[in-house]
This record gives sequence, C-alpha cells and structure tokens, in this order.
Amino acid sequence: MAEIRPFLCIRPSEGKAADIAALPYDVYNRTEAKEAVKGNPDSFLKIDRAETQFDDTVDMYDPKVYQKAHDLLWDMVEKGDFIQEDAPCYYVYEQTMDGRVQTGIVACASIDDYANGVIKKHENTRAEKEADRIRHVDACNAQTGPIFLAYRANATIREAVLAAKATEALYDFVSEDGIRHRVFCISDADEILKIQDAFSKIGEIYIADGHHRAASAVKVGLMRREAHPDYTGEEAFHYFLSVLFPDEELMILDYNRVVKDLRGDTPEAFLSKVKRIFDVKELGQAESPKEKGTISMYLDGAWYALTIRACDRNNDPVEGLDVSLLQKLLLGPVLGIEDPKTDARIDFVGGIRGLEELKRRASSDCAVAFAMYPTSIQELFAVADAGKLMPPKSTWFEPKLRSGLFIHAI
Repeated sequence: MAEIRPFLCIRPSEGKAADIAALPYDVYNRTEAKEAVKGNPDSFLKIDRAETQFDDTVDMYDPKVYQKAHDLLWDMVEKGDFIQEDAPCYYVYEQTMDGRVQTGIVACASIDDYANGVIKKHENTRAEKEADRIRHVDACNAQTGPIFLAYRANATIREAVLAAKATEALYDFVSEDGIRHRVFCISDADEILKIQDAFSKIGEIYIADGHHRAASAVKVGLMRREAHPDYTGEEAFHYFLSVLFPDEELMILDYNRVVKDLRGDTPEAFLSKVKRIFDVKELGQAESPKEKGTISMYLDGAWYALTIRACDRNNDPVEGLDVSLLQKLLLGPVLGIEDPKTDARIDFVGGIRGLEELKRRASSDCAVAFAMYPTSIQELFAVADAGKLMPPKSTWFEPKLRSGLFIHAI
C-alpha cells in the first residue's frame, strides 16, 4: 500500500510565489530558458536550469552549473525569498485552466513504493536525461520539481481537500499563461493522519508526468542509502516530492504527429494508400477526432477523418491505443517510420497548440499531420497495471505543475 507522507516544506515567502513559480525545466530549450530568466530574474528556472547563468560556451552539464544551482537555491533561502516550515504538512495545490479545476495533494512518496511497483510507470526513461536530474538533485540537496502522480479518487481524501480549500490560501495568483494557482496548507494532526491513512489503503499510484524526475529522485535516494548504511528509514532522502491528483479531475490532451515527407509518394498516391487502410471521409474544415478509433489528417490543404476499421482494433492495453494503431497500420508500413523515438522524419505536437499548428507544420516543414483522440487516464492506468509501456508521446497533461512552489530538502 502507498506511503504518502507530509513533509518539511521550503516554499516562497509571502508575495514571492508568483514571481518564483516556473514551468518545468524540460519544456524549454537553452535559448528559451535564458530568455525566460532574463525576463524574470526571480524565476525558479534559474535554479532548475542554472546554465542560464553562464554564456553558451559553458556546457550545460558542467559541474559548475550544478554547483551554481545549489548556490542560487540556498542563497534565496538565506535571503528570505523562501521560508522553511518547522513541522511536516500536506499542501493542497489547485490549478484552474479554462474553467477546469484540478486539485492535488502535495506530499512525499516513498522510493520503496517506486521500486516495488506500488507507484507504477508507463514510460521508459533515457539515461542521459536521468543523469542530469540526478546531478541536480544531488548537488542541490533538494528535490525542486514535483512528480505528477495520479490515483483513483478517494472520498476521504476528497473531503480533506475540500475542507482545506475552505481555509485561507497561502498563495493565489494567475501565471502568465492564464492559469490560476492556489495553495492551502494542511497542518492539523488529525487531518494529516486521516489523509495518510487513506493513502495507505490505496494499492496503486501512477506516474502521470515526470518519469525522469521520479527515476532521478529515487536513484539519489539509493545513493544516499549506500553512503549512509546506518540509515533509520526516516531520513528525507527515502522520499520524493510529488503532487497526487484524483483520476476524476485529470484530463489528458492529444499528442499529435507530423511527418516531414511522404516517402516519395505524391499526396494523391499517399491518400490512395490511406484509403486502403482506414475508412476515410473528407472534412470541410479543421475538426478534432470525436471518439477513440478516429484520427484527423491534414494533407495537401485538406482535412480528412480516418476511422480505424473493426478488424484492426485490439483489446490489448498498448496495442489497442490509437497512437499504436496509427504506428502499426500507417507510419511504419507506409511512411517507413519504424522507430518514432529516433526517426528524425517524425515530430510530435502537444494538443495545447491546436489544429492550426498542425496545419502550419504540414504546410511548411512537413507533408502530413495527424490529430489524435486523447489517450484517457483509464487507458494510462490499464497500461501501467499490465506492467507495459506506452508508445512515446502518448499523453500530454495540462496544466503543468510549477516548480519552486514546494521544495523538499534531502
């Protein structure tokens, strides 16, 4: 069963949260990160991406970059930009985007639960991306970006969250992208015990987003165990910073595909091949897929609705995903994209960018675009429960959790 603990939080001091809170480190390239920090010197991105403090001749993985992240973090703590709680608490983190609200519990999850499969994965991680965050967490002596976890909704936790949201918010601000963020503290001992007990009865927790951060935090914890063989199990490094959301409040956006060429075919010849695989209907205008088993395609100035035929559908949790079927039926055999993780001819576009971005790409640097019906949270759970992995770029979560609002020192 899951061990989800309150923790001693380091968090922005009064009036600082809106300036400090930053999007996750991995949504930016180096140039974008430097520009973002230049526009807001208090942004936590300067700590998450400390290469922004150096010119481009300095390698972003240079040891002095990680040392700089450590120095910036603890200088801000010393200056009073952050405060340190004196007792373990849970926090409630509410995000509102386009009128839709999702509310999570900020807490620490156990690295043992990750190792023994109580916390379940649905993606592989890449060693080089892990190595970067391992060095960052280890150098900073802190976890600075929370892992986005999901669980099946629980009435006790729901009641505790609602009660907390009836109190005064610690933070209430709207970020530049229009998302409202509110944070509440749960410090009452009885409420803490109630929440901890409720999570202890939950058998499965799922990583929704942040697989690399989770793997890195776990590996740092294991390194610390080796370095401190007399550990008691109560040390902070046995746990990693998380925000846990109930499945009923989460929405996964589509993760779409664009392909750079038609492998030598004319648009007419390619469309003819598509019609042999899918039921195809030309659309008069841009239209997102309305249900599972349907895909919208933009080709040569026109939109088409593709329907996966019954004979090709599959009940397997991975093979039955729309992204898997598109790969199996069309991207591989017709376009020659055998490994979408490594093939430079395919690119992925988050659904937050909309159909216009797909049209733009297919009219500029690409030849065809595919808009997918979003993978559901239940499909994600089914893949993880089966011990399987999703194809790359299957899920896009919005809104993104902000870094810098909650820090877990280890």
